[in-house]
Amino acid sequence: MKNLKQNNFKTELKFVYSDNNSLSIVFQDNDLLLGVVGEFNNNLKELEKLTNTNIYSRGNSILIKSDPKKNNLVKNAIQFLTNQFITNGNIEKKDIISSVNKFMIEENNNNADKNIEYIIKTPKKSVIPRSEKQKNYVRALKESDIVISAGPAGTGKTFLAVAVGLTMLLEKKIERIILSRPAVEAGERLGFLPGDMREKVDPYLRPLYDSLYDLLDFEKIQKKIEIGDIEIAPLAFMRGRTLKNSFAILDEAQNATDTQIKMFLTRIGENSKIVINGDPSQIDLPNKNLSGLNRSKKILGNLSEISIIDFDHSDVVRHPLVSKIVKAYSDINND
Repeated sequence: MKNLKQNNFKTELKFVYSDNNSLSIVFQDNDLLLGVVGEFNNNLKELEKLTNTNIYSRGNSILIKSDPKKNNLVKNAIQFLTNQFITNGNIEKKDIISSVNKFMIEENNNNADKNIEYIIKTPKKSVIPRSEKQKNYVRALKESDIVISAGPAGTGKTFLAVAVGLTMLLEKKIERIILSRPAVEAGERLGFLPGDMREKVDPYLRPLYDSLYDLLDFEKIQKKIEIGDIEIAPLAFMRGRTLKNSFAILDEAQNATDTQIKMFLTRIGENSKIVINGDPSQIDLPNKNLSGLNRSKKILGNLSEISIIDFDHSDVVRHPLVSKIVKAYSDINND
């Protein structure tokens, strides 16, 4: 879809407040309105769920009925989504989630300018932390030598770490990114997978590739992998090394033993950072008690140079249903 601004569409919005706690957002262009509300008003329905408000599309306007605070939240979200549609020509579900979380964070801080320091600018997109803990995580990634984070899937642990590492590489603050995972079977057996060792372990490392491709063009990522600026390898390949001028990430650390995590942490060298990420609820080790993630948090939590970040279901930024699923399982496990 073409950029709406390039077609000189009227993009100014008009806001009409009523005495009955309702707010109308009037669009001057119907095509822009249709793009924002989505097919069958699906975008508005998603926004209703996230904000717990009543939102209607009437004529050339969007009507919000709630208390003034939520009306303002939806207003800001609609403005955000309007700009998103003008710029990119489409609105994805993650944009709707981002539109709400972005302004919730700003409201809690009472100062939107404070968020600027947390924006991670990569060649393909600007990455914005969508919860308070994500902001703390980004700050830790920039300031601490070692960061250990734990929490459910979808909380941005890997993606944010890769984004920070990539920006440091492109700004030449480091010379190399190292991305690692333990190659632990989750119901499958490596020996029965086809191919050589690299082909066997690549499926375990695929999420790391996906994060990179989401932030930088495929060809540029491949080039950096070829010349060694980016290295993706199983955890076992880290033994005996010293990592200098590097940003090293151990993903899926819940499947690493105490000894393996200690080994990875002690690879740190001059001008390097190490990040340990994992989800304690998804341990695939034959003996779950062998997992070293939670133990590393307890052992190292008192060291000032090390930051510990614990995420929960409220930090999930995938499909809204993911957060509910994570919470449901967490509630059952805690009973």
